[in-house]
Amino acid sequence: MAKMRFFYDYECPYCKIGYEYLLDQIDDFPDIEIEFRPIEAHPLPEEHPPHTYLACQSYYIAKEIGANMPAFHAAMFKAVAIERQNVDDPEVLCSILKDIVDTGKFREILDSGKYAPQIDENNDLAYENSGVWYVPAFRMNDKKLDAKGGIGIRSEELRSFLKN
Repeated sequence: MAKMRFFYDYECPYCKIGYEYLLDQIDDFPDIEIEFRPIEAHPLPEEHPPHTYLACQSYYIAKEIGANMPAFHAAMFKAVAIERQNVDDPEVLCSILKDIVDTGKFREILDSGKYAPQIDENNDLAYENSGVWYVPAFRMNDKKLDAKGGIGIRSEELRSFLKN
């Protein structure tokens, strides 16, 4: 089974589109396992809100507590990429996810900082080791597919990447 890394940021509208393309196509490639790697494309102190450090951690928390992950991704992309909500505020995150996760458990894990090192690792892996310049970015078997600045990726590009 091939493992594909998917680097993305919830604040990126091109990542939302890339994620939707991936959902539309991945069933045609049952031998590919997706490794989701949320990153913060514009970490503090950059002046590029909304910052998504806590939102990225939320992915791992939702996964740990058994959330419906497609519903989670849809809610996060809508809240951040479309509505531009302040997802670096734990209360805002809990409000966004109230129908998807047990917010008590979610908040307890979020407040513990358990997954903060994972996001730092994802950022290092993306930027320092995998040469990501723009997201969404895909890595598999020494191949890479990166978005183009201000353009993103096309559905056909992703399909070709998944086939090879």
